[in-house]
Amino acid sequence: MQLKINVRTLNDGITVVDCAGRIVFGEETAELRDRVRTLIAKGRVILNLADVTYIDSGGLGTLVALYTTARNAGGSIKLARLTQRVGDLLQVTKLLTVFEVYVWGSVKRRPLSLPRHAFARPSRKSLAARFLPTAP
Repeated sequence: MQLKINVRTLNDGITVVDCAGRIVFGEETAELRDRVRTLIAKGRVILNLADVTYIDSGGLGTLVALYTTARNAGGSIKLARLTQRVGDLLQVTKLLTVFEVYVWGSVKRRPLSLPRHAFARPSRKSLAARFLPTAP
């Protein structure tokens, strides 16, 4: 399924980019990059990823590039309504620590709250205890 992009503006001036399909290297990422770059100059952008089924490494690179472009331009890009698969991908790649991610109701937005230990690195001692056999 190709990537379908729909752009809309909320009452408070925030631009929402609804994405549906796959964000993969090629025409999909090029179109997303071109459409969102024009919106960054207008202000805050939220990427609604509720209907995104797959993101490859090229798609992740595009999201990071858009984030960097927005920050350099004084704007912001936030992510909303991640599917379980996309959320897991962003967590494994540690991009959840970069992007602000929102669980989105009809009008209200609230930050996605994850437990603090979700991003904690295990200490060497705990890793050793987990993987090395103990002496009898």
